Amino acid sequence: MRPVVTPEPLIRFETDPGRQMQADFATIRRGRDRLAAFIATLGWSRATYVEFVTDERLETLLGCHERAFNFFGGVPREVLYDNMRTVVTDRDKYGPGLHRYNRTFLDFARHYGFLPRLCRPFRAKTKGKVERFIGYLRRSFYIALASQFRADGLKVDRDTANARVGTWLREVANARVHATTGEVPLVRLELEHGRLQPLPPPWSGLIKPARGKLPALVPLGYQHSLRIYEELITAEAE
Repeated sequence: MRPVVTPEPLIRFETDPGRQMQADFATIRRGRDRLAAFIATLGWSRATYVEFVTDERLETLLGCHERAFNFFGGVPREVLYDNMRTVVTDRDKYGPGLHRYNRTFLDFARHYGFLPRLCRPFRAKTKGKVERFIGYLRRSFYIALASQFRADGLKVDRDTANARVGTWLREVANARVHATTGEVPLVRLELEHGRLQPLPPPWSGLIKPARGKLPALVPLGYQHSLRIYEELITAEAE
C-alpha cells in the first residue's frame, strides 16, 4: 500500500499595513516571443501592480520596482522574494539566514529603504498572495486579450499588454471584492498608503557586473538609519 501523502496545510501570512510587498516574475508565454509579467502585491491591502516584460534582467527588475512604488504611492518596509538570482547571489552563504545579495540590488534597496526578505526553501506558499494573483492574471486578463487578438490573426506583445493592463487593474483586479479580505483592494490601499514610506528621489545607481560581491550587511550611506537594515542578516520570511 502506498503511503498517504498529507498535503501541506495552507497558512495565510497576514501583515500590517505598509509592512510587506510580495514580488515575482511570471512566465506568460514561452519561446522566441517570450512574454513575462512582473507582479507586485501589497500584503495588507492586496493592491497589485503588473508590468509585462520580455526579460528578467536586473535593470528590468529595478525599473519595475520603481514603477510599482510610484503606482502604490510609497514604499513598504520589506519586499518578499523567492530565490531570484538578480536579488540573492548565494543563499545562506554565511550561515543559516545569512545571505549574500546582489550588490547593485542591495544598493537600490538601501536607497528606497526596504528590507529584502526571502521565502524559505520549498515554501513558495509563503509568497502566496502574489502566486495566487498570477493565475488570476492569466485567466481574467491575458487569455481574454490573447483570444481577442488571435481572432484577428495577431499576437499580444509587451507594449499592447501594458497599454491594456492599467485599465484592467483599475477597473477589475483592484476594484473587485477580494476573496480573502472581503474588501476592495483600492479602498484598502487608501488606508495603507499612509503607512507606506515616502518615495525618495529616483535611484541614480549604475548597473555593474557582479564582481566583488558584498556580504548581506554593509555600511549605509543614504537617508535611512542602520537599524532599518539590521534584519538583513536574518532575512527569512516569517
